[in-house]
Amino acid sequence: MENNEKVSVEDNENSKINYKGWKVMPFIIGNETFEKLGAIGTLANLLVYLTTVFNLNSITATNIINIFNGSTNLATLLGAFLCDTYFGRYITLGFCTVASFLGLLVICLTAAIKSMHPPHCGRESITCTGPSVGQMAFLLLGFGFILIGAAGIRPCNLAFGADQFNPNTESGKKGIDSFFNWYFFTYTFAQMVSLTLIVYIQSNVSWALGLGIPAALMLFSSLVYFMGSKSYVKVKATGSPVTSIVQVIVVAVKKRKLNLPEYPLDELFTYMSPQSINSKLPYTYQFRFLDKAAIITPEDHLKSDGSACDPWNLCNMQQVEEVKCLLRVIPIWVSGIFYFVAVVQQNTMLVFQAFQSDRTLFNSNFKIPAASYNIFAMLSLSIWLPIYDRLIVPSLQRVTKKEGGITILQRIGIGIFISVICMLISGVVEKHRRTMALTKPIGIEPRKGAISSMSGLWLIPQLAIVGLADAFTLVGQVEFYYKQFPENMRSLAGSLFLCGLAGSSYLSSFLISIIHHATEKSATGNWLPQDLNKGRLEYFYYIITGLEVINLGYFILCAKWYKYKGVDTGCSSSIIELDQVSKQSETTV
Repeated sequence: MENNEKVSVEDNENSKINYKGWKVMPFIIGNETFEKLGAIGTLANLLVYLTTVFNLNSITATNIINIFNGSTNLATLLGAFLCDTYFGRYITLGFCTVASFLGLLVICLTAAIKSMHPPHCGRESITCTGPSVGQMAFLLLGFGFILIGAAGIRPCNLAFGADQFNPNTESGKKGIDSFFNWYFFTYTFAQMVSLTLIVYIQSNVSWALGLGIPAALMLFSSLVYFMGSKSYVKVKATGSPVTSIVQVIVVAVKKRKLNLPEYPLDELFTYMSPQSINSKLPYTYQFRFLDKAAIITPEDHLKSDGSACDPWNLCNMQQVEEVKCLLRVIPIWVSGIFYFVAVVQQNTMLVFQAFQSDRTLFNSNFKIPAASYNIFAMLSLSIWLPIYDRLIVPSLQRVTKKEGGITILQRIGIGIFISVICMLISGVVEKHRRTMALTKPIGIEPRKGAISSMSGLWLIPQLAIVGLADAFTLVGQVEFYYKQFPENMRSLAGSLFLCGLAGSSYLSSFLISIIHHATEKSATGNWLPQDLNKGRLEYFYYIITGLEVINLGYFILCAKWYKYKGVDTGCSSSIIELDQVSKQSETTV
């Protein structure tokens, strides 16, 4: 009866909401398409912009990009918290879209106004004038606006689109699934256009025009978004799950001196709110120290509905188990940070390799822009995913009898193994590129060095392999976080994934700085100089290969220890359904 009443209440609440569904999708999908074109169109070639227009050296530019990418991903955690707790998705997206436009406009002005960037450095110049403090500050102002925009857009835009459909109807569920498909299609479309057309304009026509186009697209994105304001379903902020997490930790610390009950049912508080959107979690014996947050003492008082009067003094076991879910995921999340270090190199150091390779396409006069090579990783990912989903998974299902053919953690582990192969091949290719540059150069790249006669097409295999690795690990991690987190923590799960990307960017920047300074005065010479032909970039790649091997071993240990949500933790009596013991807990109280 209680479940039926709960469903009927939810249906009544949903019936009051005027879901417009696909009627508002032109505004939302249009906004997202132009927003991605604008953001990716600027960020995709930013590394080249810093080295060619702002005359920064390769190491400085790479570290700036890594720190910036890391900060934009890390800021999503704060953005998701503010959105869920105070502002809601509509206001957050509107404010952050405008902030992104201002950031792209500022960066465009640094290229369009001569006084906003250093003097142009001729092809024959050996040393170039760097940016002044004012010029660098104005550029960083643009980065700051983009960071604010990314903090709100990345964790909210997908959820805001899903809000427009009624999740309790079949048409609404189908609409949400179709919207997800459209979302990733627009992302792929934006990547394709940005890495080809916009990057080409920036590199071969005009930086001012090439950066002005993304800024104009972002302005149009803002206008399209606000045009649909009257039709949107605007879900109000209901509070962040972070508050519940903090409550469990605080109460567990407060009650740290209490002894854990030998029989958890005797003293643990198992109340669960009927308004909760989460499915009930079973009791587990991992991280038992958190159980102390649910021990009922004489000082704890309950309301008439059975809930705790003060959630900062008593938490229910549902809250505790939700925090346990988060803690179990953390070791896997750490492994993801080290995995993405390999991916980061294909987005940064590979660009400099491309600069000093033969980028002409099949002996024609057309040169592939250095930043455009990353499109091959995306193509590999796009081609492999349907093959995996339609051909490989059904075949594996017949053998393993598992829903996805293999477990999610097995899928992630395969991707980490492939990343080892990717970095090993990257080192071999770089050694060949450097040898060809020293023995058979075909020209000089200004302020860098000799251009290798090795075709840039030799860089494609490692990009194709990293795309294959992403098809396993990146997609697997997204699925892992979605399925292993409680329903109300899924926005937090998305932010945690982005924070993993942030950690990999910071770690990559740290490794580059350490290797650069440690080898600067070594007998073998600097491994990461401005001119890659004078360095040993392949040694750096081999170090990352070693890290990935260690990471693979660490991940296997974590995967063996990990217990999936709702799965027995190893004892026949170690899992107790909370809803089955709630009455016993009430009797104890």
